[in-house]
Amino acid sequence: MALIYTLKSTVRTFPRTLFRGIGQVMFQDSMWTGILFTIGIFWGAYEEGIGIVAWGLLLGAIVSTLTGYILQLPDTKGGQGLWGFNGCLVGCAFPTFLGNTVWMWLGLILCAAMTTWVRSGLDNIWEKWKMSTFTFPFVLCTWFFLLAARLFNGMPPIHMGTPELPLGAQEALDMHFLGLVQYWLKGIAQVFLINSWVTGIFFLAALAVSSLRATMWAAVSSAIALLIVILWRGPGADIANGLYGFSAVLTGIALGATYCNYSWKSAIWTIIGVISTVFIQAAMNAFFAPMGLPTLTGPFCLATWLFLLPAYSFFQPKQN
Repeated sequence: MALIYTLKSTVRTFPRTLFRGIGQVMFQDSMWTGILFTIGIFWGAYEEGIGIVAWGLLLGAIVSTLTGYILQLPDTKGGQGLWGFNGCLVGCAFPTFLGNTVWMWLGLILCAAMTTWVRSGLDNIWEKWKMSTFTFPFVLCTWFFLLAARLFNGMPPIHMGTPELPLGAQEALDMHFLGLVQYWLKGIAQVFLINSWVTGIFFLAALAVSSLRATMWAAVSSAIALLIVILWRGPGADIANGLYGFSAVLTGIALGATYCNYSWKSAIWTIIGVISTVFIQAAMNAFFAPMGLPTLTGPFCLATWLFLLPAYSFFQPKQN
């Protein structure tokens, strides 16, 4: 009877846990935020003609969440969606970078499941420093599989960059107001690897359902990142596609709306963190270019760790 009750309870709460996991990509413990994120992802993915990215999102979230149940990890974290957010990003990344084959989907399932136990293991280390692993389990596991794809023809890396030495190529960039607005919104949408300014609007609306402060920092962080990369004359194509915005957006939400108490000190610290994220991303882009490997949300993880650890000396971060 106890097993039957547990199964019924799991089935009843699973949709809420699933969509909370999608919302937790931007630190929102909200089912409705996760649902709006999903709608925006489906819109943007089909607008780009790559609808499989949206279905990959759902598959990755389902697999990683189910893995948490199977491994009987703490229900408190599962109920908050913390089993699912890395897996849903895996689900977006695999169809984005790899060819649409059966082996790609099987790899996606394995990688999404891995993120759940990798996160659980890394948490045992990170929590000693009162830190979160953020999306690093997604980054680490996905890097392994994308590098393996260079040798495994079953999941061809047809959409990954060509391995090459980094060059400061300067493509033309449309600097009209409407173009800049689109780049700004795409920076928010690219958190889920979606190249659509409409999706960026969906994401801002989704954040507003849960946290106006998170909405503000997402918008401000993408704008700051766009300004910095334009002033420092970054690659035009990357700017136009919002590729310097997404890690900065996550850093802004983490420092400004999630882990630091609200004050003018933390606001200044967050802005500096967002600016630094842009340079960290450029450095990581250059470092990984010879491997043709995307940095994913690695710059966000590194920047936020670097800014949260010393924050204990300046002001008291929130205990999340």
